[in-house]
Amino acid sequence: MLSLFGPRDQHLRRIREALDVRIAARNGQIVVEGAESSVSKATDIFEQLKAFLTQHGNLDFAEVERTLGNVLGVGAGPGGVGNAKQALVEVPAIDVFQASRKVQPKTAGQARYLRAILDHDVILAAGPAGTGKTYLAVAMAVAALKAEKVRKIVLVRPAVEAGESLGYLPGDMQAKINPYLQPLLDALREMMDNEMLKRFMEQQVVEVIPLAYMRGRTLNDAYIILDEAQNATIAQMKMFLTRMGRNSKIVVSGDMTQVDLPSHTQSGLVDAMRRLGGIEGIGIITLSGSDIVRHRLVQEIVRAYDEGPAAKRQKH
Repeated sequence: MLSLFGPRDQHLRRIREALDVRIAARNGQIVVEGAESSVSKATDIFEQLKAFLTQHGNLDFAEVERTLGNVLGVGAGPGGVGNAKQALVEVPAIDVFQASRKVQPKTAGQARYLRAILDHDVILAAGPAGTGKTYLAVAMAVAALKAEKVRKIVLVRPAVEAGESLGYLPGDMQAKINPYLQPLLDALREMMDNEMLKRFMEQQVVEVIPLAYMRGRTLNDAYIILDEAQNATIAQMKMFLTRMGRNSKIVVSGDMTQVDLPSHTQSGLVDAMRRLGGIEGIGIITLSGSDIVRHRLVQEIVRAYDEGPAAKRQKH
């Protein structure tokens, strides 16, 4: 039961918060009290977590988040499925520099992601490709810069090879790294015109840099985003999170199904979601396949890869 409830009862608190239920341990049993539907979901969650714990021998915060997301049908968050519509209404449109563009969440999971960014100084987000993790975080950073809440935006990515070698790419080291940073620049170009972006980058109001370049820095009055964080090591994640200075906000996002680190190296994002989940001021969000907002086929592609070849064969 100690393993099921987590360090300092952090798993227990997360389930209680997500479903608005009361949970207690009595005579070796878990007692759940609350609305009938919420109690049913909590029971399902505990059964799934117990089975996972029996099979794997340990239970981390990331697995709790994934189970919550699966049972609730959308990304885990306070109020569960019944609160999805309310969450969408409560998050205001994001005001970026492009006057004709207002960025808004398109799913309940995205709305909870934005609410977490508004309510916390450090946010850890995991989810599959196409759920808007990077795009929405960049939009929030640009809005904060426009409103003069911060003086600087720092966008960071690990330069980790995904099946290809940097050494075979043409050009110097900066030219080799630029392709890794391009998705962040693409998001920025949708929030401001090219001339403004060029000026901000020349003045270092906006920085787009590899993760390794963050060592030794302290960033005050800054919006700091780590993209593709599943490819940061535990040591790199600790280094990155401790760059945070006064009046700064950190958003860390990644896809745990696309880890390109060596097989013996644990992902810093997985470790951080487990290690930091019980700390006040840190928000943890898991987005699911239902939050994918790219082409409709992306959801099907993600689902096919998640199920695996054996599952696909059984359907035919």
